[in-house]
Amino acid sequence: MAQLQKPEAIASLRAIPMFSSVSDEALESIASLLIERNFPKHKTIVEEGAPGDYMYIIVEGRVKVTKLSGDGREKILELLGVGDFFGEMSLFDDAPRSASVKGLSQVRILALARNDFLRLLARSPDLALSVIQELTRRLRQVDEQASSLSFQRVKERTMGLLVRLAKEQPGRAGRSRTPVLTHQQIADMIGTSRETVTRAIKGLKEDGWLEQDGKHYLVPVED
Repeated sequence: MAQLQKPEAIASLRAIPMFSSVSDEALESIASLLIERNFPKHKTIVEEGAPGDYMYIIVEGRVKVTKLSGDGREKILELLGVGDFFGEMSLFDDAPRSASVKGLSQVRILALARNDFLRLLARSPDLALSVIQELTRRLRQVDEQASSLSFQRVKERTMGLLVRLAKEQPGRAGRSRTPVLTHQQIADMIGTSRETVTRAIKGLKEDGWLEQDGKHYLVPVED
């Protein structure tokens, strides 16, 4: 493990919604506490059920967030890339990890310890407000996903997922580009079968809404 150079650490923090409006002084304090860690492809970074006392920020690579179902199958909850973060709930409680995180490629991350973060939170009101706003946004996203699983058809759920994953990843003019996705990953994330997703994607292409670029999908840019 090694400490990241402060300018790079501050830039990584500033790109994260939770820290985007935090003062430079608070960011410098956080950056001084970050520890760099590197993981090979397919390595488990966080294991479901294990104790958690760090949050992590992705500097390089991609990961998948997974949870085991009652019958022991792995369900993908989310795909994360550069600038995303995970494990933040461990900064607020002593509960075990609620999901596993595994590398889809070689991964470089920054780790922030719970005790260090709580000390900073007590000294920085703008950091506390930013954390509350980001956690509220995530709760709303979970509510939207739950509503989607309950009421929307597979085709609509597939569209919603692709639009969400393609945000801020520009492709050709008028369209945004998703990360690499398989039909099985999409099925896991929207709670259906791979065959059903394959039919939905075929329909979206025939409708002209969806285009494909290799293993990436191109979706219309939202206004």
